[in-house]
Amino acid sequence: MLADALGRPLRFIVTAGQVNDITQAPALLDGQSGDAVLADKAYDSNALRAIIVEIGATAVIPSNRTRRIIIPHDADAYKQRNRIERCFCQLKHFRRLATRYDRRTDNFTGFIHLAAAMIWMQ
Repeated sequence: MLADALGRPLRFIVTAGQVNDITQAPALLDGQSGDAVLADKAYDSNALRAIIVEIGATAVIPSNRTRRIIIPHDADAYKQRNRIERCFCQLKHFRRLATRYDRRTDNFTGFIHLAAAMIWMQ
């Protein structure tokens, strides 16, 4: 999921449970603009950092501990990453999403869009 600076959902990609989230990050960032992209350690890759530079933003991603050369990040800006966690929390208030009642992906995705619209209307 991609969220804006206020923690409102912008884009979703539903994947299988065993798929790593970083594989979908370039598709989520496609056509986006902004000053910074905040993500956790799971998104630390040179390829993703290059995509972030291409869109003209700063990567605020802590380095993974397996990285040989540690890339510094802005710790104060990284504190704002909790906004996407708040966005997930707001979405989980919808019981249908939290428990994944819909087994078909298109039904689940449709309800995600409905819940996101309700969050935007607040």
